[in-house]
Order: sequence, then C-alpha cells, then structure tokens
Amino acid sequence: MATLDLVQLADDIKQWGRELGFAQIGIADIDLSAHEPELQQWLDANYHGEMDYMARHGMMRARPDELHPGTLRVISARMDYLPPDASFAKDLKQPDIAYISRYALGRDYHKTLRKRLKQLGEKIKQSVPELDYRPFVDSAPILERPLAANAGLGWVGKHSLVLDEHAGSWFFLGELLVNIPLPTDQGVEEKCGHCTACMTICPTQAIVEPYVVDARRCISYLTIELQGAIPVEFRPLIGNRIYGCDDCQLICPWNRYAKLTNEADFMPRAALKGQQLLTLFNWSEAEFLEQTQGSPIRRIGYQRWQRNLAVALGNAPHDQAIIDRLQIALGQCESTMVAEHIQWALIQQQQKADLMLTKKTQRLIRSIEKGLPRDA
Repeated sequence: MATLDLVQLADDIKQWGRELGFAQIGIADIDLSAHEPELQQWLDANYHGEMDYMARHGMMRARPDELHPGTLRVISARMDYLPPDASFAKDLKQPDIAYISRYALGRDYHKTLRKRLKQLGEKIKQSVPELDYRPFVDSAPILERPLAANAGLGWVGKHSLVLDEHAGSWFFLGELLVNIPLPTDQGVEEKCGHCTACMTICPTQAIVEPYVVDARRCISYLTIELQGAIPVEFRPLIGNRIYGCDDCQLICPWNRYAKLTNEADFMPRAALKGQQLLTLFNWSEAEFLEQTQGSPIRRIGYQRWQRNLAVALGNAPHDQAIIDRLQIALGQCESTMVAEHIQWALIQQQQKADLMLTKKTQRLIRSIEKGLPRDA
C-alpha cells in the first residue's frame, strides 16, 4: 500500500460509486468516541424500546474496528430513492387510503445497496489486491448517520436523519468498511438553525428534544419494530399510516431540494401505493407474502400487517363496509393481538356511527323547531 496514490484512489472510488448508481460517496475515519456518551444516554433512557439489538453490542456501534477488525476507514454511500410521482400529501389526506412510508414502496433497499457496495468493494480490490472490506446497509451495530456526516454526506438533523442542503433527506445510506488509510472528507456545517418543524409536525411527539427520538413514540417503530399491541394512546394518532411515517421529512424545508431517483428498484409497486385500506386488509396471508416478495414490508409478517391495518380502519371515516369486514375478520381471527386491534377499530367505527346519528337527530330537531309556530 505504500506505493499507492491514496488521493487518486479516493477520487477513483467516488467515480466508481457514481457509475454504480450512488449519488454521493464520502470517506470518514473511524473515530466516533464523541458519540458514545449520547448513545449511552439514549439507551439508558430506554428510547430504543423493544429493539434489544440496539443495546446488545454495547459501544461497538461507535467502534467500527471492533465490528470488523482491521478497519481504518469507512466509505459512506448515499443512494436517492424519491420517485418522480411521490404524491405523499394526497395519500395522507385521504383517510381511507393506506399510507406506506415512501422508502418501502419499492424493492428492499438493503438488497439493492448491499449488492452495489459489494460491487464497489470488488472494483477497489482490482486496484488494491490486499483490500479487506465489508459492506453494511442498516444491518449491523454501526452508527451510520454520524459516519455519513463525518464523511461529508450531510449533517444529522433534529429528526435524527441525515440532511444535505442540495439533496434533502430522501436517500438511503450504506457503508463499506475498509483497511486502507484513504484521505478523509470534511464534515459539513449543520444548517437546521432555529427550525423545529419536524418536532412540531410529529403526530406522536416522538422527537423529545432536538436530535433525540424516543422510538417508543415513533410511528415507524410502532408499525414496524413493535412486536405486540400498539399502545392505545397512540392508535388515533397513527391515522392511515400502516407502515412507517414520513411526516418529519415531508415538512423539512431542505427537502425542496431533494433529488429524484431513476433507480428502477425504488419505483413504487402498484399493489401497495394508493390502495384502499379495505383492499389491503382483505389480503390473505398468501396474498400478503406474494405482494410483498422482495419488499421490506414482508419482514413485519402478516399479523402485524393486519394489526396496523385494523388501527387505520378504526381511524377511517365511518363506513358500514368497514364494520362488516371487521366483524367477519374478528370471527375468523386466530391471533389475540390482532383481535384486540380489530375490536378497538370496531369501537371507533361504532362511535363515529353514533356521533353521526346524534348530529342527524339534532339537525332534524332544529329543522322541526324552525317550522313550529312561535307560541308552540
């Protein structure tokens, strides 16, 4: 390695990354010691909820060379995923339509990015036969966001996501741990300023302070990571979001600069985007597995899929068709956890029906009173 032109190699790696479809490549050292105290505080506050894997490896998350011995640098890669017709707001404003987080509407990004990172590693190996590398895509105990920030891919915003002033936050991150002492890139200045839009918009107020998210309150956690029942106090706040939540990104002013993707893997599937809640709730388990093949959604399993949809149906406007379907599903349900959410949804729908009847009765009374003589 002593004879290598490391500066030229770093430039080559960035070019090869672009050729593989990455929007940006940056290089960081492995020193994350400054982040260890805040990581420990986050874990001590139990903000990770049921995600035991967050605590299982201790401070290894902040020590890449413990994760992969011999690591000297981390190549951080960004891949944009925003399609030309995202139509976020339209779906959120239609409470009978299922809202699925934008990142999950296409192919599982883990597979796409990991394949490209491996290709990048092999390309580097052609120039540096002694290279030892290991790719990661949200799949190992590593602080990928601080690493991306150190590599110059943006800054960590108050919602805890990485932001770039020229690309917003609609992108995936992946890492290549390497044993080459490449020159590192400079981090960028944080530019959230006094803005707290993401904190204000969060339906469940999960961003408990700038840069700190209590996962136990986050809709993404509640609909994806949580294994059991969704706490009752959060169910009405979930609305029609059945897998993840994008609100903090939707409101962020920097996302006006987000870059569109032309990556075919990230284009939305027709079976998932803009579908009626009842349509998705009517899927059998076999249909769920078929329609989510190769999708990150499949990992939550059919029961949590039904659980999430039941909550959304409870939040939907009153519809007798919803009540009828929920009653049938309740009679056929084999999961106690799912049955609990169906029962909750039925109560919500019945309350809306009662409220509609009350309002109709009140209007009728007022109409009758207006037609009565003054001395009646």
